[in-house]
Amino acid sequence: MRPGFDLEGKRVMVVGLARTGLASALFSAAYGAHVTATDDRTEAELSESAMRLRDAGVALELGGIREASVLAQDLIVVSPGVPANIPALAAARKKEIPVWSEIELAWRYLRGKLVAITGSNGKTTTTSLVAHILRTSTIPAHVGGNIGTPLLSFVERSSDTDVTVAEVSSFQLETIDAFRPEIGVLLNLTPDHLDRHTTFEEYAAAKMRMFANQLERDWAVLNADDPEVTKRTPAKSKLCWFSRQKRVAVGAFLLNDSIMFRNEGFEVELAKRSQIPLRGEHNLENVLAACAASYLAGATPAAIAEGVKTFQAVEHRLEFVAEIAGVEFFNDSKATNVDAAAKAIEAFPSGLRVILGGKDKGAPYTPLVPLLKERARQILLIGAAAPKIADDLAELGMAMPIERADTLERAIHLAYRSAEAGDTVLLAPACSSFDQFENYEHRGQTFKQIVQHLAEESQAGATASAAPQPEKG
Repeated sequence: MRPGFDLEGKRVMVVGLARTGLASALFSAAYGAHVTATDDRTEAELSESAMRLRDAGVALELGGIREASVLAQDLIVVSPGVPANIPALAAARKKEIPVWSEIELAWRYLRGKLVAITGSNGKTTTTSLVAHILRTSTIPAHVGGNIGTPLLSFVERSSDTDVTVAEVSSFQLETIDAFRPEIGVLLNLTPDHLDRHTTFEEYAAAKMRMFANQLERDWAVLNADDPEVTKRTPAKSKLCWFSRQKRVAVGAFLLNDSIMFRNEGFEVELAKRSQIPLRGEHNLENVLAACAASYLAGATPAAIAEGVKTFQAVEHRLEFVAEIAGVEFFNDSKATNVDAAAKAIEAFPSGLRVILGGKDKGAPYTPLVPLLKERARQILLIGAAAPKIADDLAELGMAMPIERADTLERAIHLAYRSAEAGDTVLLAPACSSFDQFENYEHRGQTFKQIVQHLAEESQAGATASAAPQPEKG
């Protein structure tokens, strides 16, 4: 049984009014709470969201959080974008007022099984694939969390036979209390969000909180090939490993062309490597993890094989956009850290013109040097992090052009003008998007729009040059 929480009559403050904050405020009000919502933005900036909240009876305190208001609450629900250690929230904890993320509140109301997926990279692809496999196996599945849809959205629709598949971030896991997935998946651990977590150890500890409340009957699905994962094994959970390098005692592994699952000495084939439609070795790991989690959640081997084969790549993850005059364009706007950018670059053998940059997250860019030296022909830098990236990649200047394009549009045009047939223009920023865009989706959509416009211009030019010319006479 999950611990309940009766919102009726409670004083609840929601801090931050992006997607999850808005959902938390409306949900709490609908369940009888006296809700106050606060945000740094003004009512004019919140626009329609402010109107929806007022219509639902939510009080608004805008322009910044007020500690006196925080200390008058029975519960604080904090949005992922709000740092968990700000003074007002620290004061609430000192007064023993619960400070929860939206996933904590949702978990207490959701029915059915929960599969939660975290890691530095690959979360969205793996989450989407697990949900796709479960649906292929006729298991009712909801997919949400950090992937875009708040978990609270599924409460009214959930049932005891459902599986909710949730992408969860370190920001969300910082503020859980009793949150406990029956199946928790940790894909990998590499430095990320060091602008917020300060140290890698602090960041890794936030990720590991996902397993803190698991019981002996719950599963932890872990990457056996990642040393940062293997050194942090959960204490109580049943362990299920995935590996593309070796056979594991319990879990999913690669055997020639077969993805196998092993448990208690018994092995069963779940899928074929040759039928995976996704590029890159990192996506092989994501598929292994998804196969393991889906099998543990009740999917049949036949459904897993069919689900893997029919899965389509997630938008903004190594997404093919267009080919223009023999030059391919790929959108990996979700590569918001250095390791994710490295994995994107590794998916292509050579001929890359790579667009890097955005808002810096505190990690060095030097790990990209060997890969870029081996596979890239040109580097184009955009956004606030461009000077730091240029410094970190300075040694590549003798091998290839490193150009300060500043804007995404200029970077695309510079890359295309320099490219030869057979080259690939790859957006893999290694940074967050918040210096020039609303989020990584906005950045990826902008990339695609610019490329499509470029394709239309190229096609129009080709048509004009092919048109018959009038005879001179």
